[in-house]
Amino acid sequence: MARDRNSGGTPPDSVISIIAPGMTIVGDCATDGTVRIEGTVQGSVRAGKAVVVGKEGVIDGDVSTQDAVVSGTVTGTIVAASRLEIQATAHVHGEVRAKRIQLEEGAILNGTVQMGETVSALSPPPAPKEAEVAPEQPGPVSEEAEAVAEGAVPGGGT
Repeated sequence: MARDRNSGGTPPDSVISIIAPGMTIVGDCATDGTVRIEGTVQGSVRAGKAVVVGKEGVIDGDVSTQDAVVSGTVTGTIVAASRLEIQATAHVHGEVRAKRIQLEEGAILNGTVQMGETVSALSPPPAPKEAEVAPEQPGPVSEEAEAVAEGAVPGGGT
């Protein structure tokens, strides 16, 4: 008796996609499930469930997911709506936003970190605050500057 492969298929969020070692993806990746990156992705990665970056994995772009585990290198913004684990072999350069973060000793994290209940995969980064600039206060004016302002040439001459 043959099985019907079209009925009751695997739910999309339970599928694990793998970018294998030696493989390079140029462009954005998106899945409803989990993606494991052992190769290189030059573009953004979005996963509905999880993103796992292996020791040799490299992402040059943004990551958006529920849970993330990073052992390799990520250059860009990581948004993990639930949990982010940065393992000892990881190199992360960029903004990190997560509800919870575990940072192992030896990991390298250069960038900004935002964590707490308000972080979600769809929330925009906080707007930068405008810097207040104090008005310039006039300082003492040299005799030479006064002479130039009055039209005279410093150092003589008429």
